[in-house]
Amino acid sequence: MSLLRRDLLAAAAAAGLAPALPAVAASAHTPWTPDATEIASRIRRKKLSPVEAVESAIRRAEALNPKLNFMVTPDYQRAMDKAKKGGQTGPFAGVPFLVKDLNDVIGLPTRYGSRTGARAQAAKMQEPYVDALERAGFIIIGKSATPEYGFLPTTEPLASGPTRNPWNLERSSGGSSGGAAAATAAGVVSIAHANDGGGSIRIPAANCGLFGLKPSRGRMIAGREPARAIDLAVEHCVSHSVRDSAALFAATENTAAGAPLTPVGFVLGPSKRRLRVGVLIEGGTGLKPDAEVARAVENAGRLLQGLGHTVEPTKWPIDGPQFAQDFNALWGSSAAGLVDMLTKAMGKAPDASIMEPFSLGVAQLGASPPGGMEGVLTRLKAAGAAYDAWFNRYDVILSPVLGKPPVELGYVSGDVPFDTLIQRLVAYVGYTPLENVAGAPAMSVPLHWTPDGLPVGVQFAARAGDEKTLFELAYELEHAHPWAHRRPPVHA
Repeated sequence: MSLLRRDLLAAAAAAGLAPALPAVAASAHTPWTPDATEIASRIRRKKLSPVEAVESAIRRAEALNPKLNFMVTPDYQRAMDKAKKGGQTGPFAGVPFLVKDLNDVIGLPTRYGSRTGARAQAAKMQEPYVDALERAGFIIIGKSATPEYGFLPTTEPLASGPTRNPWNLERSSGGSSGGAAAATAAGVVSIAHANDGGGSIRIPAANCGLFGLKPSRGRMIAGREPARAIDLAVEHCVSHSVRDSAALFAATENTAAGAPLTPVGFVLGPSKRRLRVGVLIEGGTGLKPDAEVARAVENAGRLLQGLGHTVEPTKWPIDGPQFAQDFNALWGSSAAGLVDMLTKAMGKAPDASIMEPFSLGVAQLGASPPGGMEGVLTRLKAAGAAYDAWFNRYDVILSPVLGKPPVELGYVSGDVPFDTLIQRLVAYVGYTPLENVAGAPAMSVPLHWTPDGLPVGVQFAARAGDEKTLFELAYELEHAHPWAHRRPPVHA
């Protein structure tokens, strides 16, 4: 039995899942760092203790955080105490982990990547999703960096400085889960928490050479109340391997009575089913991506054809420019709410000394969108319906994740003049938000590297609720075009 097969079965047993599963061939390329499934397997087999695993992760974090700036709040002593106490259960028992600093963890402050959180006190409560992460066995060693309130596709908050990409220290690690992705890509941890309200799992995964799947709306164990009229944000992770993501998905999906979606469970390998794939190259506003991004998508399409899938060009099912305008208005509505809250708390409106210029600018968009918010919501709901109808013809849509490979730090940071930044964002991140509006799953798969060594993720999207198809395809791509052997220049 292959190592991959054995560890998948062990993880399934630990999660209480049925073991009668298809075999999955091991990769022909040796991973440069063990994934979380392998670490958990070593702990179960007494080849590694939780104390050793956590202590090693802390040493790696202390060595690399000065270079990468991925962690905003370490929690090393409590992590070591938990490891020494033991008793962790679940598929990832004893595995070190980071939680993004947009989510409360009992005993740690939540600063939201913002100067407004400079005096935040330790949280006394945490969300059910964080409880689920701990039930899965993870030992949290700290909180990872995020842009201010997760608004931007790069992690360069004025509050704590830029997170750097381990593939090139002058490039963005992406956002808003950029700290999680940088730490995972560099091998500090093998997997880390991430969430996605417009691309924030897929974008950093694409920039850092990782696998990142955004689940469907309502799929995961419930977290906080939605911040917007259409609930955009979902929880999951960035990881080195498909099996890690699939195992965590199974451990944290909503399986309660009355769950809005039928549970998927632990997807353990590829399917023999051949898919109908529609391919997009241009963004929704008609802009062409960078040549390397286009090459990545074209190569992925040829790979799919070689595997027996049917691939054909398709077109966006929406009015792209209108959708971009409406999404920015919806995105800005939560910023407008934050500004109102701070204004009431401080007795005056926040300025650029309190919130970043982009946050203030996008709040204005959300406060008074052209034609009013009712029209925005009506059009976005129609866009979601058009997205769903798209899948009457296709099983999967293949596209870029981003319009460019990882951009230089400062290119889309929050202090770029607002109008310039909006133009850059429309071209750079136009591929990811539609799935958030539609409540559908999508994943970034690390299938391409540029000649100068930068990763370029490729996006695959499916109909709402169809994560199973994406995971099965991801396993097939991982075996056909492995990536786990690729190691960034800055690594543990």
